[in-house]
Amino acid sequence: MSSFDLKSLMSMIYRRFWLIFAGFVTVMSLVIFVTFTQTPTYRAQSVLQLDTNQINVIDLGALFSGAGGATTSVIDTEVRVIGSKTLLARVAEKQRLIEDPEFNWTLRPKKESLVSSAQKAVVGLLGGDTSEKDPFAGMTAEQKEAEIFESVVGTLMTKVRVGRVGATYLLTVDVTSTSPETAARLANEVADQYRVQQLEKKYDATRKATEWLQERVSGLRDEVEEKEQRVESFRAETGLLEAQGTTLTEQQIGYLTSQRGQAQIEVDRARARYESMRRQIDSGAGVEGVSEVINSPLINDLKTQRSIIMRRVAELETRVGDRHPDLISARNEVADIDRQMSAEMNRIAANLESELRVAQAQLSSIQGEIGRSTSQLRGNNVNLVRLRELERDAQTSRVMLEEFLARSKQTREQDALITADSSILSTASVPYSPASPRKAFNLVIGALLGLIIGGFLAIIAELFDSNISSSEDVENKLGSNPIGSVPLIRTAGLLGLGQTSPADFLVENPLSAYAESIRYLRAAIAFSDLDSETKTVAITSSLPDEGKTSLALSLGRMSAMSGSRTLVIDGDFRRRQLTEMAGLKPEIGLVEHLFGAGQLSDAIVKDHKTMLDILPLSLNGHTPHDVFGTRAFDELLSRLRAMYDLILIDTGPLLLMAEARVVAGKVDKAILVVRWRQTTRSAARQSLTLLRNFKADVLGVTLNMVDLNRRRHHRDPGATYKAYRKYYQMEAKPGLFGWSKPKKPKASKQGPKSAIAIQVPPSKASGRKQDPVDRISAE
Repeated sequence: MSSFDLKSLMSMIYRRFWLIFAGFVTVMSLVIFVTFTQTPTYRAQSVLQLDTNQINVIDLGALFSGAGGATTSVIDTEVRVIGSKTLLARVAEKQRLIEDPEFNWTLRPKKESLVSSAQKAVVGLLGGDTSEKDPFAGMTAEQKEAEIFESVVGTLMTKVRVGRVGATYLLTVDVTSTSPETAARLANEVADQYRVQQLEKKYDATRKATEWLQERVSGLRDEVEEKEQRVESFRAETGLLEAQGTTLTEQQIGYLTSQRGQAQIEVDRARARYESMRRQIDSGAGVEGVSEVINSPLINDLKTQRSIIMRRVAELETRVGDRHPDLISARNEVADIDRQMSAEMNRIAANLESELRVAQAQLSSIQGEIGRSTSQLRGNNVNLVRLRELERDAQTSRVMLEEFLARSKQTREQDALITADSSILSTASVPYSPASPRKAFNLVIGALLGLIIGGFLAIIAELFDSNISSSEDVENKLGSNPIGSVPLIRTAGLLGLGQTSPADFLVENPLSAYAESIRYLRAAIAFSDLDSETKTVAITSSLPDEGKTSLALSLGRMSAMSGSRTLVIDGDFRRRQLTEMAGLKPEIGLVEHLFGAGQLSDAIVKDHKTMLDILPLSLNGHTPHDVFGTRAFDELLSRLRAMYDLILIDTGPLLLMAEARVVAGKVDKAILVVRWRQTTRSAARQSLTLLRNFKADVLGVTLNMVDLNRRRHHRDPGATYKAYRKYYQMEAKPGLFGWSKPKKPKASKQGPKSAIAIQVPPSKASGRKQDPVDRISAE
């Protein structure tokens, strides 16, 4: 199909209605049979609310965390767990499904199906063994029971469906069964066993975690003890003894450093005092000018005594002379005191010098101790690296021990806190109506599927349809010129006792659509070549029974009725149908004349219904080969051209007879007759190729025997009689009870699209009821 629209679709449906109907009925029959013979099954559903997470025995929070950490992959995993063979095996064992015939096939009564019976019959006919075999032959009782239980679990797995509700943490457990009570019971049991399995899994994980933690704690305790002993041994060996977090050497260096600073201060102070006093003494300052002696008690006493004596000396000098013994004694006492003060000042200076030397010696001693301690510290630092490594190792083991001790205590106390990772949100109730078969739904689906399959078959039939249906097919698919369509004549004689041929129908109904189609074909021949007159035309077809003989006789009669001198030659030596259709039984015909057995005037016969001349074929004698290839036939054509306005030659089929190809190459024009919806495109193409190979001038292709009631569904541009009947009507014919007038045609809104003849149904043409019509063979 070149295009697809609603009209094309409706046309295809009309053409392939019975194929679509057959597909629809077949599918619907199968659906109805399966729906109403299927055992009803019931579905029960329980809903679980999931609260799952990965178990981590090291992290107590992970053991009791909620569903906030559940991912899609975790939930999908739980869906698979619920439908797993392990869990369903526990359900089957708990519910003792091995005793239920629905699940244990060995408890069901044996019934032979048609397929098994037919298979057994075929095996018996072939000589095979048809005796029943025990599938458990050679097994022990335990093995047999295990095999049956595996089968029960497998059956249960097919009846359980687990799904997730959208993106939520809700899981549905659907169980189907032939018993509504069994379906509800199993749905609830699956949910219960899932929760029991979760609890057992947690208890088992806790027990294993506790055992493992205890073993690990014991090992870590020994490991910590060993590593701490190793640290202390290394510390003792290397002298890296610690006090308040630092080694003794570091503490000693720190203490000596602080002492060195203090000693340095003392040295600087002693030096400053000594040097200051020495400068004062060297400058000649007296006791009063030396700061170091001002605070000396002895100096102060001596100064007090000297002051007293000096007052007495002053008194004596006023009262006695210089030589007075008391004055001299007093002055001697003053000198003695001065000497004592000078000695005391020198002693103080010597003490300061001694203090300076002691401070310097002490500073040197501290500096030496610091140097020795620093040297020892350098060696200790090398050992300290290894010591820190041993301490870190011991500290790591100590931290792990403390952590595992805490976890061990927690896991021992968590047994009372363990809960399942899911809860049953709703339990399954006993269903009241079966889940399948859904009769109304199945019927609707069956109807839709039937329509789809029927439509698919129709499309396949359309794709593989190679017949010619319209003028468009002639033009597009054959590459030839369409020259009209001749309708199929459906008529019957009075009371069905006789039949009327299309050529007789033409004479009896000159105003019919069939007559108009022949008239259009005659016009196409007349105006085929405006430069030269077309006188000889070969009417041919690809294969027999395509209506070329009826068409040739009808065309000849129409030409004769129009006043043209017309001759029709029967050129089909094998069948001689044109001669029989004209009702002729000549003694002399075309062959006899060509071979000198008779005159042309004796061979040509006048049609008894029109002024048409017919050159028939006699029914006696053998037909020689290559009649049309002789010079006699060429001379006959030249002679006939001068005698007639139009000469039509009814040839044999092109694909079967070589004579038809020879005739087509000798005439002015050749018309290929194609039977509507019967002739294949390949046959028509091959015929056109043969005509071109024999240099035939092909006027075009005529569609013959077109069923106008069906053509409107084949995308043909021509209309039906409904659009043309106001132009064509059949003459009144005597009815069973007298003459009847033709019915008045109804007006049509659609005019003719092309000069294509339209079929005339007898009931509408004659105005009287007809018996069931018979299709008239065209040849």
